[in-house]
Amino acid sequence: MTMMLSETFKRVKAASKSLAFLTDNRRNEVLQALADAIESHIDCLLAANTIDLSCMDKANPMYDRLQLTPQRLHDIANDMRHVSQLPSPLGRTLKEKTLDNGLHLHRVSTPFGVIGMIYEARPNVTFDVFSLCFKSGNACILKGGKDADESNRAGVALIHDVLKAHDINPSVVELLPASHEATEELLTAIGFVDLCIPRGSKRLIDFVRNTAKVPVIETGAGVVHCYFDEAGDLTMGRDIITNAKCRRCSVCNALDTLLVHRNRLQDLPQLCSQLAEKGVKLHTDNEAYHVLEGHYPAQLLTLVTADIWHTEWLSMQMGIKTVGSIEEALDHISTYGSGHSESIVTEDIEKQHQFQTMIDAACVYVNAPTSFTDGGQFGLGAEIGISTQKLGARGPMALEEITTYKWLIEGRGQVRS
Repeated sequence: MTMMLSETFKRVKAASKSLAFLTDNRRNEVLQALADAIESHIDCLLAANTIDLSCMDKANPMYDRLQLTPQRLHDIANDMRHVSQLPSPLGRTLKEKTLDNGLHLHRVSTPFGVIGMIYEARPNVTFDVFSLCFKSGNACILKGGKDADESNRAGVALIHDVLKAHDINPSVVELLPASHEATEELLTAIGFVDLCIPRGSKRLIDFVRNTAKVPVIETGAGVVHCYFDEAGDLTMGRDIITNAKCRRCSVCNALDTLLVHRNRLQDLPQLCSQLAEKGVKLHTDNEAYHVLEGHYPAQLLTLVTADIWHTEWLSMQMGIKTVGSIEEALDHISTYGSGHSESIVTEDIEKQHQFQTMIDAACVYVNAPTSFTDGGQFGLGAEIGISTQKLGARGPMALEEITTYKWLIEGRGQVRS
C-alpha cells in the first residue's frame, strides 16, 4: 500500500468514528445544504463535466451515463433532499426479547463504518453514494473511473466545502486517484474498509470479485429480458417494450432481449413500431427476421448468426428470440439472464404466477417495464447500486441495505452456569 493512500484510508477510518455523534437532524441539514449547493454551482459542475465529455466519443454507450445536464443536477439535488426526509436507518430495533434468565436482548441497526465504492463513468454516483452513506452514518471512499475524473473531483470538492461549513470532518468522504493501482489498494485495505461495492461493467465486477480481500456486495451487470406471452396485450406490450429499451438505453435496467411467443409473431411489427421510430437496431432469430422483413427499416434489422444472447447492449440495440412456450422463455432467461430484472407481458394469471415463481432475479415484473428497477422509483431515495447476489442485500440498495446490526444485552448480574 502506498504511503499516500495509506494516510487517506487512515483519515477516513478516523473520520468515520465522528459520524456516530451526529444527530439525524444534523445529517439532514447537511444534505439539504448540499442539495442547495449543487443547484447554485451548476455552471461549475457542468464545466468540469464538459472536460470529461470532450475526451469521449459521443457514440460510446457510456457517453449518456457520463453526461450531466442542468436537469440531471436538479434531479440529483432533489434525490438528496428526498434522502434527507427519509427516516433514519440507524438505531432501529430489529429484534427484541427477554431470556428465561432475565437477560434482555436488542438487535439494533448500525453503520458498516467505511464503505468503498468503485464506479465508472457515472458522476451522479458521487453524490448518490455520499448522501446515502452520510445519512446512514457511514464514511465513504470513492474510486471513480478516469472518464469522469474531472466531474467527480468537482463534486467531492463541493461536498468538502459544505462539510467544512458545517464543522464536519471532510474526510468522511474521500476520492481516490483514477488509477488501476488505487482500485487494487482499496480492495485490499483490510482494517480500513468494512465493505466494498462495485458498480459498472461485467469486466469491473469480475475484477473486483477476483481481487478483493475486503467484503464485497456485487451490483452485477443487467442482461434484461421481457417475455411477450401468447396472452399478452398488444398495446401494453408495445409501450412496455419501448419504455424498457428506450427510456435510457445505457443503464443496467434497460431491455436487452425480447422473447416472443411463436403464436404472436404476427404482432411483432406492431410491438416494434415505436422502436423503429427511435432507431433501435434489432438482432433477431430467423423466425422473427422473416416476420419483420419489409415492416422494419432494413438498415436496423440484422439476422443473428452467432450467440449474442449474453449481451448487455447498453445502446439502442436489442435481441429478439422466438419461443414456443413460457417454459422455453424461462429456460432461456435461466441460461442467459444475470439475475437483475425480468418482465412478462400476459393476461394469463397462471402464467404470471409461474413467471414470478420460477424467475431467479432481484426484480420480477408483470405487465410493467424493467425501467422501474431504481432506488428512487422504489421510494428508497437514491440508490448505491442494484445487487444481483443473494447473500445480504438484493435489488436496489439504499439506506437500510448499507447498515448492519449489533446485539445489545442488558443484565442484572446474571452469570452463565
